[in-house]
Amino acid sequence: MDPHPHDKIKSADEQPLYERFFESALWSSRLIVVLAVIFGTISAMLLFISGSIEILSSISHSVSLAHFEINYTALLSGIIGGVDLYLIGMVLLIFSFGIYELAISKIDIARSSESYHTLLEISNLDDLKNKIIKVIIMVLIVSFFQRVLSMQFTSSTDMLFMAVSIAVICVGVYFLQRLKM
Repeated sequence: MDPHPHDKIKSADEQPLYERFFESALWSSRLIVVLAVIFGTISAMLLFISGSIEILSSISHSVSLAHFEINYTALLSGIIGGVDLYLIGMVLLIFSFGIYELAISKIDIARSSESYHTLLEISNLDDLKNKIIKVIIMVLIVSFFQRVLSMQFTSSTDMLFMAVSIAVICVGVYFLQRLKM
């Protein structure tokens, strides 16, 4: 006896024509995901290019060869801004790969790669969500440190709040690693 009789797949001969047509159209509608994959990938590439431009721009504006001076705060802020853009680009790449694999097809060439299992192994929406959440948390941390670089401290209370903020972020990252989302 079949334990799940409602899960039986009907053959094409067992389905009325309208049902077969509707189910075929419904199943094919998942291909709209390709738009998100294409635009997510294009956006990721643009963010990687923008991050590189941000870093190059901060180097050119922060380093003065004529006076042998370096504005370290501006340089670090620009580099951290570039890293932030790279991380957001990674979110979009992970999203693009993940939804492609979930909705369209497995990426065979990626599965044969060594780095597949560490970066792209996504078997369901929860895996995709967890990978994206981890990278977004890193984006927020990097953005926080970029803001800290440009802060003006006017009192010891400002320094205390910054130290507490950094401690809270460290504790959060520690628990995030322990939970292995």
